[in-house]
Amino acid sequence: MNSQKTNPYDEGRVLLVNKPLHWTSFDVVRKLRNAVRTKKVGHAGTLDPLASGLLILCTGKKTKQINQYMAREKEYTGSFTLGAQTPTYDLESDPTNFKSFEHIDEVELQKAVSSFKGDIQQVPPIHSAIKKEGKPVYLAARKGKDVVLEPRPVTISVFEIQVEKLPVVNFRVVCSTGTYIRSLANDFGEALGCGAYLSSLCRTRIGEFKLEDAKTVDDWVTEIQDVLQHH
Repeated sequence: MNSQKTNPYDEGRVLLVNKPLHWTSFDVVRKLRNAVRTKKVGHAGTLDPLASGLLILCTGKKTKQINQYMAREKEYTGSFTLGAQTPTYDLESDPTNFKSFEHIDEVELQKAVSSFKGDIQQVPPIHSAIKKEGKPVYLAARKGKDVVLEPRPVTISVFEIQVEKLPVVNFRVVCSTGTYIRSLANDFGEALGCGAYLSSLCRTRIGEFKLEDAKTVDDWVTEIQDVLQHH
């Protein structure tokens, strides 16, 4: 009689994780892979280190469904800061090219917002993991080489902003997979003529999966240990 225990995480589970700020998506995968004791663990759509929020992890047989989860629409909240640009379009690099933003009013802001709604063409950031000739383009960008990326079709179905005090503009965006919120920040600033960069970002939804149903990394580790102990 075979008394060997089966690992439920090999059979496949979907883990909704609230990724902490400054962690890479791979940091989360590595931590939870060690906890579940199975090699097959992957995430359905990366989040930058300076972003927080919903990260879907799949274990075991569920990893076959990763592409399905990645294809679903995403919702983000966060903030743009007007009046400067950064090479990475976010706070991974220092703001430069400072310009005045005091003259921008609600009418100009809403006009810029409306120009990015619907089906648009978006150029991804050159500081991204997109591969060109087999290598991530950010490697060339970091060396100061010229990187040219082609515009890609994306859909922004919801783009709402709220301003308490400039230069910070709070936003909520619902978009198709492949949309870069960093690029949206940069393009929004260019449309206003004063520049902008992404100063905070949180992913709040992927398809029907919501951030409010996610658990912290530590909570998942505790739950996983409990499951494995009693299985």
